[in-house]
Amino acid sequence: MKIGGLIKFTLIDFPGRPAAVVFTQGCNFRCRYCHNPELVYPHLYMEPMPQEELFAFLTRRQGTLEGVVVTGGEPTIHADLLDFMAQIKAMGFALKLDTNGTRPEVLREAYARKLVDYVAMDLKAPLEKYSLITGVDFNPAILKESMQLIVQSGVPYEFRTTYDKTVLTDSDIEAIRALTDGTHYRVQECLPVAKTKATLKVMHDEI
Repeated sequence: MKIGGLIKFTLIDFPGRPAAVVFTQGCNFRCRYCHNPELVYPHLYMEPMPQEELFAFLTRRQGTLEGVVVTGGEPTIHADLLDFMAQIKAMGFALKLDTNGTRPEVLREAYARKLVDYVAMDLKAPLEKYSLITGVDFNPAILKESMQLIVQSGVPYEFRTTYDKTVLTDSDIEAIRALTDGTHYRVQECLPVAKTKATLKVMHDEI
């Protein structure tokens, strides 16, 4: 697993649980408002954190942390994601997965192996605008498959949208909300790239 950053403690990223956040490198989208380009564009990658170093940290936090959030980038593009998550689960941690929903087959297996305790899926835009916002040609029908899996899983979940007013409108947000039941959907502020870039560097330097 290519690990690009670590937040050692958070009370806001995993609902109801004190947790650590693991950032994976690499993404299959090129969103115009991306707030973590160091996790998306290979030429901006920092030196990955050795996986054994992460597990040493988690070992020290057993009994203190309850959960681990695996986010990105886009975690589901990594072939070793599920085995990586299984190792974390075996240590007694609850797992939250953040995903853009482009790999429903990975989600399906994660549920089948009971590896996730919470899933957050990003909804980038109304379906007809997806390619414009994400910067890649993409069949949005795949998103519907992932959304159905998530809703029917019986595992807690949320759908969320980063609202960048330079690329989305209030009408777009309402169109996205209509794809959900409304009660598991939230809109989050689009943070300046400079702010999140500095945050990621601090995370990396503290590893």
